[in-house]
Amino acid sequence: MAREALQTGSTIDGFLIGEKLHTGGMATLWSVTHPDIAVPIVMKVPMIMDGDDATVIVGFEMEMMLLPRLTGVHVPKYFAVGDYARQPYVVMEQIDGDSLLPLLDKSPLPISEVHALASRVATALVDLHKQNVIHFDIKPSNIMLRKSGEAVFIDFGLSRHLQLPDLLEEEFHVPMGTGPYIAPEQVLQNRTDFRSDIYSLGVILYHLTTGERPFGFPQNVRGLRRRLWRDPVPPRKHNPETPPWLQEIILRCLETDPGKRYPTAAQLLFDLQHPGEVKLTERAERLERDGFFTVTKRRFGWAGTQGSPRQPEVVAATSAPIVMAAVDLTDGMEQLAETLRIHVQRVLATVPGVRLACVNVLRQNRVGINYSLDEEGRNIHVQRLVELKDWARPLNLDREHVTFHVLEHTDAAASLIEYARSNHVDHILIGARGAGGLRRYLGSVSSQVVAEAPCTVTVVRVGQSETELVD
Repeated sequence: MAREALQTGSTIDGFLIGEKLHTGGMATLWSVTHPDIAVPIVMKVPMIMDGDDATVIVGFEMEMMLLPRLTGVHVPKYFAVGDYARQPYVVMEQIDGDSLLPLLDKSPLPISEVHALASRVATALVDLHKQNVIHFDIKPSNIMLRKSGEAVFIDFGLSRHLQLPDLLEEEFHVPMGTGPYIAPEQVLQNRTDFRSDIYSLGVILYHLTTGERPFGFPQNVRGLRRRLWRDPVPPRKHNPETPPWLQEIILRCLETDPGKRYPTAAQLLFDLQHPGEVKLTERAERLERDGFFTVTKRRFGWAGTQGSPRQPEVVAATSAPIVMAAVDLTDGMEQLAETLRIHVQRVLATVPGVRLACVNVLRQNRVGINYSLDEEGRNIHVQRLVELKDWARPLNLDREHVTFHVLEHTDAAASLIEYARSNHVDHILIGARGAGGLRRYLGSVSSQVVAEAPCTVTVVRVGQSETELVD
């Protein structure tokens, strides 16, 4: 395999090589320029030693296949790849920002900072998973923050794209990942589950909150396997300032069984954006690790899992969608609200793992005074929230699967659309009032939501319903 020796001042495929920026364990980064590219760019080159390290080659090949398919602010912009026959490389955008790695030395961080970072990274993870990619190497050095605030994932050498062959799974039969952050199913060589990335993010949040790694820094497979049965010390034991909602989130991310974690990154982000709505279980108050008998039982449950219990199908990133019910609670709309509830119940019955967000808009005046109390002296916002919960009570949902939100806004449609966009809602169900002349002239709330919402919208009318897919 003839390869060109890269050095400052040399040129390859029109790229002028600048200074070497970084040398890692598997690749080097060079500053490069090109006459047709105006933004700062870098060239990533694999470190292929004598004998050609197979894992480096296959991992870099995966990255060369995957990066051109990724878009958005949460990944580096792709520009070019080089052929292995001559010189393998990937040219991408140079991210203007720093990684999360230096923050580990400053941990534990203030809770408000951990919360903000968690929300940024979860937002990026939602976007990545929507592009059919499981990263499988989420760690502080692989997460960068743009100056504008967005989190960016880098280094996709261990990643899997659902529409591409998984060369790593096909060619290697050892755990793939970075010791402190690898999920239990990765230890067992399972590369099918989006929730592995959620676990890795949980490890990062634990470290930033407590200043400690939940499972240390294991150096071998035996050390990695301990996380199959051993739970971490609860964060509040290390840092008493950890609020119960944050401990609940972290420990749920770190569940050994993927089925007990957040089913999707979108649902994790939802809880981060609404900490007051997080359902607190016994995780939230835990101060000690599980006892001897619990751990022993769990360990025996994993006995014999030396192989790789790969699942027959990939666990979809959107298999547990967020559904939003936009409920009209004004007088005279009782029948429409009842019809909407029937349709919501049908969705809940057919789609497992749904998180339902019940939303009502409390209209505000554009001009004039907005009164906070009704004629009976009750807080209008609180009363509307009570009515919204009453509307949802026949659905018989536990608090883990339903939340309630009263939005105060002058424009009902705009507030619903913004809520759906910021909370990554997958499906909106909204009732449509009767079509009067003024409504036809001005346009209805439901028609505006259908036109502008970033997800599927089902418009419900008394006696019928229609569904429209919105790009």
